Amino acid sequence: MPKAVIVAATRFLRSFSRPGRILVAISGGSDSKGLLVALHSALGAAEFDAFSLVACTVDHALRPESADEAAAVAAFCASLGIPHVICRWQGDKPLSGVQAAARRKRYDLLAETAATFQADCMVTGHTRDDQNETIAMRGARDQGEGPGSAGMAAAMLYGRRIWVLRPFLEVRRTDIRAFLEARGIGWIDDPSNVNPLFERVRVRASLGASDHVSASATAGPKRAASSARAAALLREHLRVHEGLVAAVEATQAARMDDPDWRRALMTVGAVIGGREHLPGRTTIKRLSGFLQSGEAGRMTAGRVVFDRRRSGLYLYREPRDLPVLRIGRGESATWDGRFNVTSLGPALTISAEAEGGAWRQRLIAAGLPPGVAGRASLAAPRIAPAEAGDLGLEATAARLECRIGPYDTFLPGFDRIMADTIALSFGRDRYSAPPVDEVLTEMAR
Repeated sequence: MPKAVIVAATRFLRSFSRPGRILVAISGGSDSKGLLVALHSALGAAEFDAFSLVACTVDHALRPESADEAAAVAAFCASLGIPHVICRWQGDKPLSGVQAAARRKRYDLLAETAATFQADCMVTGHTRDDQNETIAMRGARDQGEGPGSAGMAAAMLYGRRIWVLRPFLEVRRTDIRAFLEARGIGWIDDPSNVNPLFERVRVRASLGASDHVSASATAGPKRAASSARAAALLREHLRVHEGLVAAVEATQAARMDDPDWRRALMTVGAVIGGREHLPGRTTIKRLSGFLQSGEAGRMTAGRVVFDRRRSGLYLYREPRDLPVLRIGRGESATWDGRFNVTSLGPALTISAEAEGGAWRQRLIAAGLPPGVAGRASLAAPRIAPAEAGDLGLEATAARLECRIGPYDTFLPGFDRIMADTIALSFGRDRYSAPPVDEVLTEMAR
């Protein structure tokens, strides 16, 4: 029903805590074009006078005709009086994983554009069809304790910079196209959307017109409730020392049959290991068996040592395959996926701490067993001027902060409570709140 498109756009605008400027990511396809037109139409109502729209098209430069298509979108936006910019993906493209790389680059360029326009958020045209495909793809993979049946969140924070909102997650593509056709508006069909080399295209073909995998109305709220409980368990049972060691009470360590605790512990492990994703089901099952046995010992999973002792469980990065990173004066970079380092003076070299360094003494002073402190310190960052000799962290002008791998790039709205708890445990600030009512973000429904 075309009416569903306008209803969804109106409901979305009413969910804002205050009026704002919205950046629409528009490719020229039916979904994003329908979103732009629906929002533009809804803004004609007096109640939304204080809102404004801007738009951005990312030209990935992967097809010869992409530049002309982006120009056509620019002309369409101009006809509606909507400010629009084109951002082009410059440089060489990867030979493999091009869709994942394009997605990351697209969000980077959109975030930069949002900052330029001083937009309060950006919106994308993801539909119920996209949601179905995402759920099917995640179900086919071995994603361990990942989002799974919750699908895409209606709100996602990108790079701690900008909230990405998805107003059309409950709207069918056929309704959007009917909405555009009723207004005599065409759209561009990207040939990659029918290229069977891509997983999503194959899944789309297998699903056809069925709707049997669609996320239920309670999937997001259930995920939010799970994250809230996981956060409570972490606050009660977890302590993080110097961003290097996560310590868990001995009695809690074995409770891996609790799905909320299991996901919480695996997420903390991903942070300790500098990873963005949790281990797969097979690894988690093996690790659960080890922890539930109650026996002392060590097991490594996802670059993390799970060190089980009478005094508790200790998680720390295994001391191998640690990189050497050089950054220029005043530059920032991420070391080992775990620490963001910013030079406040000269060029720096970041490498692993030598045995018996200052980090070991700090961890011992924090009350950790000497054996744990010694092993964990071998994976600690050693920061020194790039041209200098053996100087320690204290003598170096640098800012060091823990990176929260699972959430610092893509944070689903329904995980924000747990993400905040983990961030605070590692000495980081809370994540910013979305500009919309939290009903939309599926955190309090």
